[in-house]
Amino acid sequence: MPQKDPNAIATNRKARHEFHIEETFEAGIVLKGTEIKAIRAGRVNLKDSFARVSKGEVYVHNMHISEYAQGNQFNHEPTRARKLLLNRKEINQLIGQTQQKGYSLVPLKMYIKNGVAKLLIGVGRGKKKYDKREDLKQKDMKRDVERALKDY
Repeated sequence: MPQKDPNAIATNRKARHEFHIEETFEAGIVLKGTEIKAIRAGRVNLKDSFARVSKGEVYVHNMHISEYAQGNQFNHEPTRARKLLLNRKEINQLIGQTQQKGYSLVPLKMYIKNGVAKLLIGVGRGKKKYDKREDLKQKDMKRDVERALKDY
């Protein structure tokens, strides 16, 4: 079994199945007070989320952060667009890469580093159906080899 990352709060396992990830970037996130509390409680879902560059800024959409249980009327909206904090050089690089046909920005993992929430985003090219089948075939063969070596 793959090793689970100890400091990862949420991972997007479907992203590596759906995309060929070519490059990754670490980005900070602009959050409200109750959002960081919900993230530390592990109430994050990256499944259907995506990132988009608009007006020279990078935003992540559809990232679901559940409402904080002890919050009051100032609780946050769960799926609002959140701004990602990247350097201008990195944003320009992302703009150039995502303008190519078939490339998109995919959130891969959320974690806390030095007390600050970070999001690992990847530049990915969508896989075709035959690519996905080939990956599953490789994974099955690897699993069979490991099982045979274990039994030996």
